[in-house]
Amino acid sequence: MNIRFLFLTALFPALVSAAPMKLDDYMALTGPAPSARLSYGPAPSQYAELFLPKGSGPFPVAVLVHGGCWTEKFGGIAQLRNMAGALVARGIAVWNVEYRRVDEAGGGYPGMYEDMHAALDTLAAQGRSRPLDLTRVVAVGHSAGGQLVQWIAGRSRIPATSPLFREAMLPVRAVVSLGGLADLRRERELIKSSCGRDTPELAGLPSSTRPDVYADTNAAELIPNGSHTILVTGELDTISPPRVAHDYAARARAAGDSAEVVILPGASHYDEVAASSPSWPLVFAAIERALARTERKNVAELKPAASPAAR
Repeated sequence: MNIRFLFLTALFPALVSAAPMKLDDYMALTGPAPSARLSYGPAPSQYAELFLPKGSGPFPVAVLVHGGCWTEKFGGIAQLRNMAGALVARGIAVWNVEYRRVDEAGGGYPGMYEDMHAALDTLAAQGRSRPLDLTRVVAVGHSAGGQLVQWIAGRSRIPATSPLFREAMLPVRAVVSLGGLADLRRERELIKSSCGRDTPELAGLPSSTRPDVYADTNAAELIPNGSHTILVTGELDTISPPRVAHDYAARARAAGDSAEVVILPGASHYDEVAASSPSWPLVFAAIERALARTERKNVAELKPAASPAAR
């Protein structure tokens, strides 16, 4: 047990006194209705929910991406309204993203990743008419959603030969991964045992033009990308144990990116995502810290280039 872990348990004794949440507790999570629901594609799951705080803004934005082992079976966007409500109450706008999962038509590779592209493009478009500060964006994902938000941070490193390559995109440099399973290559056996998912479902099949299926899907291979990642994991998480967070953080740091690990004392995989959990103060602190570290170069990337006459 490290010094930081002991400090957290002393500072937040409720973290070790409450029973860890179970799957049924997670499935029962609810939250407020969104300010708006916007489609980013024709499929039923291609939409996102916008939550706006009271006031004139502009507001920093948390992009929430739910987990559920990449399937429809274990809930999704509805459960993350619980967290959305808590963030909006603290002055943070929320873009709560639904997407096509592996057991839906068009889901898996490449559809699931194309949905992330489209959802963020739609957010960027909303920023032109809504009080959103798109220079302060943090992507927060849980479990399978952790894999997707960590992938989002590395989109600029996707090979130009990939169907997922994009020349222009909303930059996301701050990431909070809650029990994420982001390293598809190194954690493929854990992903199989925890979620029952095989590599082809998440990364597609190799081909002559795409021999390495991890080259455009594996967040751990899209680094360094200039991001700061906070990996938050429950002490009792058995789906994505603390070892996974420590391993990914070490790999990111070795590549030149910034990463830190927060272990939630006495918490399960489901406490990580619930604003009603005693772990919430630590999760919220991580989200605030990630927003505070949003790099200034996001501002430059969002500004249009000056015309030749203006130079």
